[in-house]
Amino acid sequence: MSTQAAFAAALLDPQQPCPDGLLSANGADPASRFAVYRNNVQSSLINALADSYPVVSQLVGEAFFRAMAGLYVQHCPPQGPLINDYGKDFAEFIDSFEPAASVPYLADMARLERLRVQAYHAADAQPLSHAQIADALSDPQALSELTVVFHPSLNLLTSAFAVVAIWAAHQQDDATLAGIDIDHGQHALVLRNGLEVEVFAIDHGASTFIQNLRLGQPLAQALETAPAFDLSQTLALLISHNVITHLHHQVSP
Repeated sequence: MSTQAAFAAALLDPQQPCPDGLLSANGADPASRFAVYRNNVQSSLINALADSYPVVSQLVGEAFFRAMAGLYVQHCPPQGPLINDYGKDFAEFIDSFEPAASVPYLADMARLERLRVQAYHAADAQPLSHAQIADALSDPQALSELTVVFHPSLNLLTSAFAVVAIWAAHQQDDATLAGIDIDHGQHALVLRNGLEVEVFAIDHGASTFIQNLRLGQPLAQALETAPAFDLSQTLALLISHNVITHLHHQVSP
């Protein structure tokens, strides 16, 4: 193991000794100084996870979350310089973290919160005006060739649990899960409208329709291959929250 690799490994594992060869400019004990530095690095990474996953933390309590996050830091060190990218596979870690098994929806909540982080940091894109969209949709004959491009922040999540309802409940000071059917699966739509990241519960048909559009299917085809849903309501949601950035007419061969 190289000196750099040994230093990095010891930095993330409090059970490892101070790396050999460290010196202190003022003559202080290198092991003591390294321990302080290691604690600051680990605390910073745990704090970053807490910032990205606030509802996950609320669901299990701060002490449990920080202990779980500490193990994640040891097993999954940062792979890049951007702190907002750190923890993108935290949900998969939670899936395999046996002490969290008593909260079966915890990993999906982490997935939802990760989509919120991604939406917040997604690239900017100018939405089409409502008038431009209305004009493009006014010709029924053109719908079979009309494809839709969404804002880069838009994403979808399908969960076997009521993740949107659980997340929404924790946006209140007096968060409670009373009255929520935890096992009622939900489809989540995540998007950024201006600077505000928003989360909506949509039905299965609407989620399939939006995903079909994201895959490049023309509007009419995306509609035909989706389960029944309220098209007008879904289009109104997408238009009113400014996530349609381009409409293209495919050229028939």
